[in-house]
This record gives sequence, structure tokens and C-alpha cells, in this order.
Amino acid sequence: MQPLSAVSGRVRIWGGMIKFSHSIFALPFALIATFLAGRSLTGGLPYAGQFVLIVLCMVFARSVAMTFNRLVDEAIDAANPRTAGRALPAGLITRQTTWFFLCVCAGAFVLSCAGFWWFYGNPWPLWLSGPLLAVLCGYSYTKRFTSWSHLALGVADGLSPVAAWVAIDPGSLGWPAVILGAIVTLWIGGFDIIYACQDVAFDRRVGLFSLPAAWGVSPALWVTRGAHALTVALLLVLAPIAGLGWLYVGGVVVVAALLLVENLLVGPNDLSRVNVAFFTVNGLVSVLLGLVAVGDVCLQVMD
Repeated sequence: MQPLSAVSGRVRIWGGMIKFSHSIFALPFALIATFLAGRSLTGGLPYAGQFVLIVLCMVFARSVAMTFNRLVDEAIDAANPRTAGRALPAGLITRQTTWFFLCVCAGAFVLSCAGFWWFYGNPWPLWLSGPLLAVLCGYSYTKRFTSWSHLALGVADGLSPVAAWVAIDPGSLGWPAVILGAIVTLWIGGFDIIYACQDVAFDRRVGLFSLPAAWGVSPALWVTRGAHALTVALLLVLAPIAGLGWLYVGGVVVVAALLLVENLLVGPNDLSRVNVAFFTVNGLVSVLLGLVAVGDVCLQVMD
């Protein structure tokens, strides 16, 4: 039996490879959709089993997407000094083991989707599980041919609230789910541009596509600012369309301030605070939105 320190070390390696901590970005939006769709169910809230299945689907789907990305980008990561220390290029994990992990996560995702059919009579998550995984994995190739790969990442993540809504109550799918998907697309696509500013020289040298590499850092950051301005606008539009109240709107005001701070932290001549903007601020944004939106729905049910 391996000592506890060795086991925890392996867990940290795998968690770092798939960036498990990044689940905090998209998961709250899937839960927002879960609770908004759950208002159509008996009791006005999603069932506990549905909640668990949504979380499992999110974790496994994201693990598939990140693991596939690491596999197809291994050579690129090895050539980039910023990413050469990642688990695969550094030899901490073998490709065979990584493929096995990907297959296990993909199977677990499909089984979690099937749970909605087995327990709640909803076959849509299972039917759509294959196409969804294809989109999530397909994103990894976009930076090889388009500077708008950031938007492709946003779209892939933006499917999460739409998929969650379909899983909970496909009959009530409508504009709120679409707007949630657009919010995630613009928000994540915008901050991925900030993250890509770190690799401008490398991307240009090896022929990879990104907005900062194609347009320059300053114009690309203006695209991020525009995307985040639209994000805030859509968050406000969502309130009347989805029937959300004062708690949610108050949270959106704070989120607008956080996104302003995020965009002020990074400039074309100062990329030293990219990680603060990318990880810390965006983590606060997603958690806050999840709390106020879900809290707003629960308050309405209690009333």
C-alpha cells in the first residue's frame, strides 16, 4: 500500500493536469440553470438526485475535455517554457495512463447522463452526451486554425447551463437558458483572451492562433472589455426574463465591479497580474453569481 503522502501527491498531479480547480468557473452556471429549471417541478426546486447527477456530469465532462486537451497539446506544452512542467510533457504521467483516465471519465459521464433516463424518465442527456463530448474535445484543435479559439472555448463551456436545463426539465427550455449560455460564452471567452496574452511570442513563433498573437495585446484586451461589458448587460437582461429579484440584481452589480477590476489588473505593458485576474477574480465572479441566483430562487420558493 502506498503511503498517504504518495497518494496525495498523485492526486495533486492529476488535479493539476485537468485543472480541477477551474471547475469553479462553469459549475455555478450549470447550477443556476438547474435551479431555474427546477421551478417547473413539484416543490419548485430540483430533486436531490438531479442535483447530484448535474454535479457528476459537470466534473466528468470537464475532466474529459481537459485530459483530451493535454493529450493533443503535449508537444506544444513541451515546447512552451510556461507549460513544459505540466504532468504529461514532464513525464509525471504516461500517455497510456492518461488515455485510460479519459475513457473512464467519458464512460462515467455517459452513465451519469443515463441516470436522468433511469431515474427521471428524461432520455435527452443520454442522447446528447456523445455530441456534447465531441464539442468539448473539438475545442482543443481550434487554436490551430482560428484566432477566435477563445470564443470556441466560451461556446463549449456555455453549453453547460443549457445542458443542465435540458437535463432537469427540457419542456421549459427557453430564452433564460439561451441567455445563460451566451453569458458564459462571452465571460469565459473574454478572460481566456487575457490568459493567452502570456503566450504571444510563443504562439507567433510556432504558428498557433490567438487574438493577442494576431492583433496584438492591446487590441485583444479591448475585445475582452467588450465581451465583459456584454456579459454584464446580459446578466441584467436575465433578471426580468428569468423572474429573478433583488438578491440576484445586487449580486450582478458586485460582479460588474469585479469584472472592471479584472480588466484594470491587466494592461498591454503589464501582464504580471494575469493569474490574479484569471483565477482569483473569475472564481469570485462565478461563486457569487451562483450563490445569489440560487439564493434568489430559493427565496421565491419559500415565499
